[in-house]
Amino acid sequence: MTKSELIARLAERNPHLYQRDIERIVSTIFDEIASALARGDRVELRGFGAFSVKRREARLGRNPRTGESVDVSEKAVPYFKTGKQLRDMLNTDDE
Repeated sequence: MTKSELIARLAERNPHLYQRDIERIVSTIFDEIASALARGDRVELRGFGAFSVKRREARLGRNPRTGESVDVSEKAVPYFKTGKQLRDMLNTDDE
């Protein structure tokens, strides 16, 4: 699902709200999550999951074209861990 699809689905389910307001709400939520991660904070949405930042150590990599060794600097990467409720929802057997 893309951001625009999410906005469209929310607009369908909430006809009393203007689409521009829904767009603003969704953008604000995503911006706040990104800002919190940039500060190094953890964002937890109960039942859904938690976003955090992990550090990757500097390492020696290899250029796949030339085989030459390359220094790869330390970097921060976003990490998402699913919540128990979401994991259970994805793993139910509806047969």
